[in-house]
Amino acid sequence: MQHIRVMLDYFHPWPNSSGMYLSRAQGWYADAGLDVELVVQDPGRGDTLEYLARGEVDFGLFPPNRLLARRAERGEPLIAVAAVNHRALEAIQTTTSTGITRPRDLVGRRVAYNPTPRGRAMVRHLVAADGGEPDAVITVDAGARELTVDDIEAGETDATFGNYWSWDALRGDLPEERRVTWPVDEIGAPRYHSYLLGTSERLLAARSSVVRDFLAVTARGYTTAARDQVRTLGLLEGVIPYFPRPLIARSLALITPTWTDSHGRWGVIDEARMGPYAHWLAESGAIAHDRGWDRSFTNELLDVTA
Repeated sequence: MQHIRVMLDYFHPWPNSSGMYLSRAQGWYADAGLDVELVVQDPGRGDTLEYLARGEVDFGLFPPNRLLARRAERGEPLIAVAAVNHRALEAIQTTTSTGITRPRDLVGRRVAYNPTPRGRAMVRHLVAADGGEPDAVITVDAGARELTVDDIEAGETDATFGNYWSWDALRGDLPEERRVTWPVDEIGAPRYHSYLLGTSERLLAARSSVVRDFLAVTARGYTTAARDQVRTLGLLEGVIPYFPRPLIARSLALITPTWTDSHGRWGVIDEARMGPYAHWLAESGAIAHDRGWDRSFTNELLDVTA
């Protein structure tokens, strides 16, 4: 049995990892000779890509901008082998009490988020796309905190950027009719995969058959999780028992459509997303350059038809 360590995409499991949990619970990984361990990152030791670069995990989920940055700035031999999400998960969120009704209304207001180069570039882009002056937005450094609508109502900030419309934005006690949530790909953001699944080029060269087997089983898990959400919900309650069932169920229902492309295929990385997004990141100063973006991923290990 081949032991495989996979690092998930967040500080704790959430429904975006359902396919892997289901594949393991159903014994499909074991049937393929894979002993899969699902782990989360210790932020004190870096993100998923840091673990991959050190060889401490075999596979991991990560945003494409971080992959492109590491390849451009450090030349790290990391590569994406599948797409998990086929649209952006991030959102701008506020409440009706702030009077903010569109992105340009953020001018002169406080927006809480993690002000990484890419985060700053995205907020600026979204405000400018709606005709606002991005320099006039007041940045509140939230670090890794995910503020909720309750924090906005309490006056901690006027809006947030970065909450996932399929997870973080669902939390809080504020009634639905007082929440305002704008998925970024609906207000002018470039198209991108929110999460990719990747590995090291070293592992890919040495154990390509293991990569193929892992991807084939994982694809089956995601397809089944989307189709049988009742069973998936019960499984998720066992790995994230500290979140209420209605939150997990709603998140699962929202996230499952993002797992496949317009042809209904799981895993296929879209070069029409990767190329323009890499160019936007480079133009915005979020990555050093976009050269070699087309070598940052491969679809050759996937068992799919065109």
